[in-house]
Amino acid sequence: MRSTFVKGPLAALLGALTVLALPPFSLPPFLVLGLGGLFLLLCRAGPAAAALTGWSFGMGYFIAGIHWIGESFSVDAERFGWMAAPAVGGLAAFLALFIAIPAWIFVRLRWGGVAGATVFALLWTASEWLRGHVLTGFPWNLIAYAWVDHSVPRQIAAVFGSYGLSLLTVFAAVLMPLSLLATSRHERRSARVAALLVLLILTAGGLRLPSDSGEDRIARGDAPSGPLVRVVQGNIPQVKKWLPEQRAATIERYLDLSSQPGRFDLLLWPETAYPGFLDEAGETLARIAARLPSGARLLAGTPRRTYEPTGRAIWNAVIAVNDGGGIEGVYDKHHLVPFGEYVPLRGLLPLNQFTAGFGNFSAGPGPRTLQVGAQTVGVAICYEAIFPGELVDRTLRPDWIFNPTNDAWFGTSIGPEQHLASARMRAVEEGLPMVRAANTGISAVIDGYGTISAKLPLNETGIVDARLPPPLPPTLYARWGDLLLVPLALAVVSSSVLVGGWKRRVSARPPARQPSPGSGAA
Repeated sequence: MRSTFVKGPLAALLGALTVLALPPFSLPPFLVLGLGGLFLLLCRAGPAAAALTGWSFGMGYFIAGIHWIGESFSVDAERFGWMAAPAVGGLAAFLALFIAIPAWIFVRLRWGGVAGATVFALLWTASEWLRGHVLTGFPWNLIAYAWVDHSVPRQIAAVFGSYGLSLLTVFAAVLMPLSLLATSRHERRSARVAALLVLLILTAGGLRLPSDSGEDRIARGDAPSGPLVRVVQGNIPQVKKWLPEQRAATIERYLDLSSQPGRFDLLLWPETAYPGFLDEAGETLARIAARLPSGARLLAGTPRRTYEPTGRAIWNAVIAVNDGGGIEGVYDKHHLVPFGEYVPLRGLLPLNQFTAGFGNFSAGPGPRTLQVGAQTVGVAICYEAIFPGELVDRTLRPDWIFNPTNDAWFGTSIGPEQHLASARMRAVEEGLPMVRAANTGISAVIDGYGTISAKLPLNETGIVDARLPPPLPPTLYARWGDLLLVPLALAVVSSSVLVGGWKRRVSARPPARQPSPGSGAA
């Protein structure tokens, strides 16, 4: 029992340290310390202790990784400030179950050596996938994101997606300590060979990268030059965004920034950039049209409303506006933020959402490709960009993805950096450029390799003028999605069998104590 109480805090510390492997820190060696340490703790635990150890690790991992969510409650601190700590702690406690349950299963299965490392990695990946889908999903801080700032290994996501990259990464992370601390020479040698194979696969991502930059290829005429985009970062604090007295100043700021000297084909405004219903604001649409070059288009985030037989519906939308002030297309966000844009089970829960003045938003029908002039555009509004495989309309692949967002809720925390990391991985997975227009940052132009070619940092007011990178051919992940996890898992299992064989580990429980001679036992 005493060792269980020691393992809990140690596991929580290891979970918190694992976050250092993820953006904005991006120090992958902490995966070996964190995940490898958890693996070794579980190898010496019984089922009940394993569940507690896994849950403790999850608490450390999620509190350290998503503590910034508490920032959103300070926007309206008088009403919601008291909820910050309970919300972060409660969410972390729930998400930690996605680590506790696999930890319990792992110990019950009792596989050792390379086989145990394989089972651990498979269970972790399965739990990440479930976390991304259960109760609408929350696939934040996937282990794969440790490679976002490392151009070669992140390319593996173009083949197996982020969940597949997580599988390979977790497998490698637990093989490393096993290769040093295994009790037999055979196990140590097998772990080293398996780790080397995985690292070779990760380095093979470099085969996908071009030998020179996209700008170099355009200059030589080897690649088509895309349209010019202008991204506007209005930098409106969330506490001021919906104040009636600030509305006119907000509109003027966006119009003034949009009118800066320079040519562009596409003008991009962030999520809910317009503090009202832009599709109903004829005068503002006319003023926008007057600032658009001939043939240019605006993609702008705005709420919109429709009137149904059952009542009014509100949508978090992006509209496409042409140089005549007409609306050419509309996209409605389909993956809404629980408690931010709607309240689950609203009839039962005595809670309101934290967004101002709209009531529950309605959900759009799903991914959709818009025709915007000569371009086809996929749209992922804010939160939608964190979901692998759910951004693109598979019936009509777009030329690029527009990701308008409003991370002003999270101040200068690490949240916006993590959100940007998710967007970069979506670009790699789909092989499509992505442009982020963020209210307070981080706005960025990202190519299909996940490379940032231009950006504006947090809390800076300004514009980004850049050339849109060309789309890449559809990736294997774009064609097959998470179905590719199945052959990858089979390949990992097969490789581990060939390298080290599979055997059960001995029980973690100590053997029963035998009575000593003369003790009086019958």
